[in-house]
Amino acid sequence: MFINRRLRELNLKIVYYGPALSGKTTNLVYIYNHTRPELRGDLISLKTREDRTIFFDYLQLELGQIKGLKPKFNLYTVPGQVYYAASRKLVLQGADGVVFVADSQTYRMVDNVTSLQDMRGYLRELGIDPWSVPLVVQFNKRDLPDAAGVSTLRSLLRLNRSIPCLESVATEGAGVFDTLKTIINLVVSSVQKNI
Repeated sequence: MFINRRLRELNLKIVYYGPALSGKTTNLVYIYNHTRPELRGDLISLKTREDRTIFFDYLQLELGQIKGLKPKFNLYTVPGQVYYAASRKLVLQGADGVVFVADSQTYRMVDNVTSLQDMRGYLRELGIDPWSVPLVVQFNKRDLPDAAGVSTLRSLLRLNRSIPCLESVATEGAGVFDTLKTIINLVVSSVQKNI
């Protein structure tokens, strides 16, 4: 959280985290394409030749007011590929909230577990308590025939009942804005205590 008192702006950072090809960038692209231009900035993506995220994707949204301040929600994705670990840790720095995008396909379960464990480890290394950061888990790719059940995903990821979990099909937009609204509400509730 960064407050610019002169401009009456509150900058908040939400990071979309998860394994490679789980749908992080797809979420941001859908949000960008379905948000009024006056409420959003440009979608910035740093990609490889294979059209994979190399460092991060970034999108800024301006919504409402919080205690007389205009909030700017800065949405980031992290690269999912294992060899970009340093980039993932760097993008997590200063996160006010995290959306963990899990790939629902059965064969991706180990990738989901590893990615969530890595995220929590990076947060600890950054001096952030991984259990106190607002977190929403999005079970993406629910339309695929080999999607694991929600209870199986919750159990494998060891998610307690207090962590909101939403189902999505990001390519179609199903669950994308529900996930965004949920994490924004959690982040706003968290920062209101500290303003």
